[in-house]
Amino acid sequence: MLESLRKGAQTWVAKALMLILVVSFGVWGISSSLATGTSNAVVTVGDVKVSPTDFRLTYERQLSALSQRFGTRLTSEQARALGVENQVFAELVAGAALDQLSRDMNLGLSKDRLAQLIADDPAFRGPNGRFDRVAFSSILRNAGLREDDYIRNRSQVAVRSQVVEAVTDGYKAPAALTDAVKQYRNETRVVDYLLLSNANIDPVKAPAHDVLSRWFEENKAKYRAPEYRKFTYVALAPEDIADPTTIDDAVVREEYDKNKDRYRTPETRTVEQLTFPDRKAADDAAAKLAAGTTFDALVAEQGKSAVDVRLGDFTKAGMPDQALAEAAFAIPQEGGTSAVTEGMFGPVILRATNIRPETTKSFDEVKEELRKELAIAQASQDLMTVHDRFEDARANGAGIEEAATEARLKPVTIEAIDSAGKGKTGEEVALPEKAALLAEVFKTDIGLETPPVNYGRDGYIWYEVRDIVPERDRTLEEAEDMAVADWTAEQQRSALASKATETAERVRKGEKLADIAAEMGIAVETKAGLTRGAEDVALSPAAVSAAFGGSVGHVANAPGVGGEGQIVLQVTEVNSDAATDPLSNAEQQIEAIARASGDDILDQMVSSLQTNYGATINRPLAERSMQ
Repeated sequence: MLESLRKGAQTWVAKALMLILVVSFGVWGISSSLATGTSNAVVTVGDVKVSPTDFRLTYERQLSALSQRFGTRLTSEQARALGVENQVFAELVAGAALDQLSRDMNLGLSKDRLAQLIADDPAFRGPNGRFDRVAFSSILRNAGLREDDYIRNRSQVAVRSQVVEAVTDGYKAPAALTDAVKQYRNETRVVDYLLLSNANIDPVKAPAHDVLSRWFEENKAKYRAPEYRKFTYVALAPEDIADPTTIDDAVVREEYDKNKDRYRTPETRTVEQLTFPDRKAADDAAAKLAAGTTFDALVAEQGKSAVDVRLGDFTKAGMPDQALAEAAFAIPQEGGTSAVTEGMFGPVILRATNIRPETTKSFDEVKEELRKELAIAQASQDLMTVHDRFEDARANGAGIEEAATEARLKPVTIEAIDSAGKGKTGEEVALPEKAALLAEVFKTDIGLETPPVNYGRDGYIWYEVRDIVPERDRTLEEAEDMAVADWTAEQQRSALASKATETAERVRKGEKLADIAAEMGIAVETKAGLTRGAEDVALSPAAVSAAFGGSVGHVANAPGVGGEGQIVLQVTEVNSDAATDPLSNAEQQIEAIARASGDDILDQMVSSLQTNYGATINRPLAERSMQ
């Protein structure tokens, strides 16, 4: 963040454009109580002088904006590290240079135009959408600004804007530049390529002990054992103390009868709808159905398919058109049809299929599930009693296991776990509230009594660290299997890269890619329409970049997707006249180039003005103004 801001401070746009085009309240939040000081200038450009007050206001505005971005008020040391003071000097020098140029050019602003600019500011509009004089005065007063100061500032901004707009508005980048950029972005290529894998190289032999030892010493940090902790925890949630055996059948039966609808699954049907342009057409179709014509035949007569008439699966309450729900669910049998019914879009005939009758789970089917729910509900009421029993035991000196026994809870001991939640063999260790519990376990020390971790909505997890095994370097014997696998993979990557380089060189010397592919027992693949920066499932970013490294016939090799395997490719076609993808943002990028070019010209102009007018900065005075 600091580096990007420092880089941004080197450009004209970052230094001064904000000041030039600042809206009415660019200095809001800076109280006019700061408006004290001397007549000496902090910045002088030509005949334009910037007072300590103006420097202080601009500095505070910059600091306030950065503080909002970081979410905290920056100290003077942090502001200095970010280069805020230098940014403010650059901004004020640029603004003063434009002010001097405006004077030399006798630029000004009429009172009518200034009044219009202020009236057009949406901040000053009343409920009727028009300028409100009372709102204007109130807003400035609340911002700590005098009206005269605001009007003078707004006039200055408007005059500077005349210069900026004259230089940059309507600027178009040279056609040679935009054409070159378009060609560069739109160019497509066709490439033939081979995908090389470990099957295309000789098997890598197991390393000798001395070779592996040297390699392991060079990569020992990779195999460092993490810190492991042993701890005991006790979880308390309603489920942990619920006892379904305490809930008798009469209570369960009463709850079932009270909430029987909960176990009811309403009837569902697949509903099909055939619409007609008018009632006569619908009645004619109904007559055909009565005479034996099938619903499917009527659908075919209208040139429709089963997909066109299928509404979907619904319950009666879930039908989108409730005017049709009664008719659809009044159809008595599977595949039956309704009479002509008026729907939202005209007369229709409905067919019902896949009828699934309403069902209700019996008491015997749900009683154990319900008993468990009732037990958990009861346990929720008893939870604080158990919590207090555990806490009282701990307060009286009981260890975590003893307190768990008194509270009738189960202690669990984790023998070894790292901060990522894995055991010594790399297996995932199951824990309640895993992330939160692990974070606390790795904050505390052995034997310390700590507050419990929240468990779900109203539960608790107590824990105690029993042992800490510090991180350490593993020996080769401990990590040998992993080291051999990694060394082998590295040798394979190296050998495969050499094979790809050798293959690419053979193609450069005139051998055919197809002949080499046949020799290796692999196929030549082709990719057409490849563009710069394309994300491709077969070609890695490195291969795509390599494909644009030369003209037709260009040969290159690069690692495969994800660093796996190698790709040897040859460019067979270059299309420099490819059309712009309408979904791309190429035009916006061209416009951005034009804006950047215009900013460069503005930057050069301001730099020239500063040289011609001369610019001086009184840093000691600036520092005193900030004290």
